[in-house]
Amino acid sequence: MHWLRRMLIVLLVMLAGPATMFARGGFELEGNWATADRSPVGLAPAPAEHPEALVQVYAARAFEWRGVFAVHSWVATKPAGASHYTVHQVTGWGRPALTSRIGRPDRQWFGNPPSLLAQLAGADAAAVIPRIEAALAEYPFRQRYRIWPGPNSNTFTAWLARRIPELGVTLPGTAIGKDYLAGGVLAPAPSGSGYQVSLFGLLGATVARREGLELNLLGLVFGLRPDGPALVLPGLGRLGPAAGLPDGAHSGTVAGELANEQGAQ
Repeated sequence: MHWLRRMLIVLLVMLAGPATMFARGGFELEGNWATADRSPVGLAPAPAEHPEALVQVYAARAFEWRGVFAVHSWVATKPAGASHYTVHQVTGWGRPALTSRIGRPDRQWFGNPPSLLAQLAGADAAAVIPRIEAALAEYPFRQRYRIWPGPNSNTFTAWLARRIPELGVTLPGTAIGKDYLAGGVLAPAPSGSGYQVSLFGLLGATVARREGLELNLLGLVFGLRPDGPALVLPGLGRLGPAAGLPDGAHSGTVAGELANEQGAQ
């Protein structure tokens, strides 16, 4: 019975963070997609006021009970002189799962305000936007979505970050699905500053300069970030000093976080 007791202890530790998030409240377990707040929060400049090219990466707590465990992430692009942003993301409704639509990139994710994780502007953004657009057609899970362990929205953002290392994205530990790899068990970390091994997103580890050390058990991440340093726990995310914001970024809040994860770069 010792092994059963140990497994129970591990399970309790894994669920302690999500249980804390649930107890703190702030999540609508029976929310309405149609009436949830989708207003922008001011993290993306108006195209007319920022004619330069711009690429931004966002994350916000997921809708309803999913937000107790995880965030939803997406990428936005705006070429130089463009009159609008294009938002690229994976969702669980409709096919293909991967869509690219005109819209404000800093809108709340159905009641949960986003954080800006990474940003490129000017010539740096202009250089990667064509590569991002070309990569969209090569995403291997365009028609697939699975909430756990992936492929989901975070699988896409992590995959794109590996293809475009200039983004320098360090996804939060609460980005469940980021460790679901497109073939094989070894890949660069999303930030491009190290490597990870992962078995179908269910079991793995990451060692990287930006992510630090992360252990993935059933999609839930335990870790130690070197910038702080800070702990990463399931559900809670980053615990410790806030990481620096990307150049030109403004602060945002991922709803329900105990500590700031914005710009975890």
